[in-house]
Amino acid sequence: MSSRINRRRFLHAGAAGGALFGLGLGDLGFLSRLPRVSAADAKLDTDLVRLDPDIEPTVRLLEDTPRERLLEEVAGRIKAGLSYREVLAALLLAGVRNVQPRPSVGFKFHAVLVVNSAHLASISSPDQHRWLPIFWSLDHFKDSQAATVKESGWRMHAVEEPKVPPAHKARQVFADAMDNWDEGAADAAAAGLARTASAGEVFEMLWRYGARDWRSIGHKAIFVSNSWRALQSIGWQHAEPVLRSLAYALLNREGADGNPLKNDYPADRPWRRNTELAKKIRPEWQAGEAKPEATKELLEALRHGSSDAACDKVVELLNAGAAPQSVWDAVLAAAAELPMRKPGIVALHAVTTTNALRFAYDASAVDDTRRMLLLQNAAFVTLFRDAMGGGEERRIDTLEPAPLASPGPKALEEIFADVGRDRPAAAAKTLSYLKEHPQPKELIDAARLLVFLKGNDSHDYKFSSALLEDYAHLPAPWRDRYLAAGMFMLRGSGGPDNALVQRTRAALG
Repeated sequence: MSSRINRRRFLHAGAAGGALFGLGLGDLGFLSRLPRVSAADAKLDTDLVRLDPDIEPTVRLLEDTPRERLLEEVAGRIKAGLSYREVLAALLLAGVRNVQPRPSVGFKFHAVLVVNSAHLASISSPDQHRWLPIFWSLDHFKDSQAATVKESGWRMHAVEEPKVPPAHKARQVFADAMDNWDEGAADAAAAGLARTASAGEVFEMLWRYGARDWRSIGHKAIFVSNSWRALQSIGWQHAEPVLRSLAYALLNREGADGNPLKNDYPADRPWRRNTELAKKIRPEWQAGEAKPEATKELLEALRHGSSDAACDKVVELLNAGAAPQSVWDAVLAAAAELPMRKPGIVALHAVTTTNALRFAYDASAVDDTRRMLLLQNAAFVTLFRDAMGGGEERRIDTLEPAPLASPGPKALEEIFADVGRDRPAAAAKTLSYLKEHPQPKELIDAARLLVFLKGNDSHDYKFSSALLEDYAHLPAPWRDRYLAAGMFMLRGSGGPDNALVQRTRAALG
């Protein structure tokens, strides 16, 4: 059977159990036949970071198996009992041990950054599709592993045990190291924190460091949020190598001598200014009222104002009694508007970074951290806007619905066909569809499955997972406009299928 989508059958009503539509992949039930795991002995390189002994053999499998055989080898282990959680853990840990987050926290390091996005896509999908994003990520890891070998041969070494601080000093040593941009001390302290501190205590510190600067266009914040979320799924026993990788990534900066403490780099200026600005927010700021006019005011500032002006407006609105939600509505809308104006990698990261900072904001229990995350996100949106270098004059709040030619399920076929040939039309038709379908599960499922079938880049997973998650954070009417704007970067039905779908089918069938 061809894996190409027959558009006449696109989104045909499925059978019981949640089959989505007639995509020519009705036999994807092979993906749901999954048992549990057994671990084989593996000989360790004593100079490499040690992992939990239960997961080490599976990580070694991912590291040592050639790319052209990996999916088949993992599928064989799954049939023998390897669980989803173990594959997810091994995928993340293989990434942090083998892929260097330098010279930028991005590029090849997306093998690590995409793991949680693939996981979110997986758990939000019907059972018969759940392994597709994970198998895509396995293949992507091998590509990044090879790129690291070619570039530097880097692998994460065992921590220098004499430098690991005791429990009562680990937090302060880590804070001092991060504040001073001291990689060696931060590495050892991160190991100490993983062994002695709670997850919540550690990440209350990391939320702030992830938002401290705009280097690597938001990937630092993304890595922090995705690490927290992945560790919640795979277990804190795997935290040490992840925290060490995080510390190394968060301290990425300009050159060997480019210590931000001794320089005035643009990437650091919003944090320094917002540290003082946050103190001007009224104590009761989290108890404000929903004010639609405040959202519109801030949206205009984010479109046209400087970083400083946007952050000043945030403080002004909060002190005037606007609820934080009204501020977040503007930040999310402004981020989603950027791909409308100029679809591309920079605009995409405005959405994924905002998703990460919003998640950190919700996860943090520290008032000052929440203030800083909100202010930094407002600043970052303006930086993304300026880095884009122009674009079409499109506005998320003036997007008008367009009539759909096809009724019922065929409406989604029409929308996703337009995504590949006329994105403004697809967005306008999505707005019409959402007025008729206020609970658009079929549209969301279709968008996600098309990423599985057509996606060939980590950003397909990162963007779609961020967009479809933050859709739920917005009230009407912003919610519908936000999702409609996503059509400027989602996958349509017209492109070629990803070859890994057929390979995964064969491996697990």
